[in-house]
Amino acid sequence: MSIIKKVRAVDNLYAGLDKEIASFQEKTSLHCKAGCGKCCTHAEVDASPLEFLPWAYHLFVNGLAGETLDTLKAGSSAVCHIYQPLSLVDKNNGNGKCSDYIYRGLICRLFGYGANRDKFGEMRLATCKIIKEEQAQNFDEARISMQKGLYVPVFTDYYMKLSQIDFILGNQIVPINRALILAIEEVLQYYAYRPFPRGFKDCA
Repeated sequence: MSIIKKVRAVDNLYAGLDKEIASFQEKTSLHCKAGCGKCCTHAEVDASPLEFLPWAYHLFVNGLAGETLDTLKAGSSAVCHIYQPLSLVDKNNGNGKCSDYIYRGLICRLFGYGANRDKFGEMRLATCKIIKEEQAQNFDEARISMQKGLYVPVFTDYYMKLSQIDFILGNQIVPINRALILAIEEVLQYYAYRPFPRGFKDCA
């Protein structure tokens, strides 16, 4: 499968997920706190290269892939490269945003509004402490609704769908900045000896 077909397949997967998350938010009233990016500041976030392939392709066709790859390789921070604090003083307090929100990965989309199955097969919403504490009533009501059958996207189900697009890239779970590097390298290697994507100016 070509890179562009993989990118479109991931985009289509995300489009369906975004609709499911929007429906879940509407039914539960759960939402992220405005201006909060605390979950993005954790150094333990892992992801697969495939979920960031649309982001890497976007960089490539805009002539930013090589520069971004160099920056990533030279960086020492484990915090996601795409995360952008609102200011210097917000660097460590969790006030920030995704600088490429429409290209955020699967893990970024699912966290907060996706569930995992526990050892008894029950759905457990994977969300942050801020939502659990500041939206306690909505969280408890959502948990009860899930027990009664309210649909919620499931992490394992979506990662399985992702791996069906590309088994290797979809199952390679690594620290998030490593996933970004691998995604860019995948695109650059693909086009190293192929014509530039049709409809875009060759600026790589």
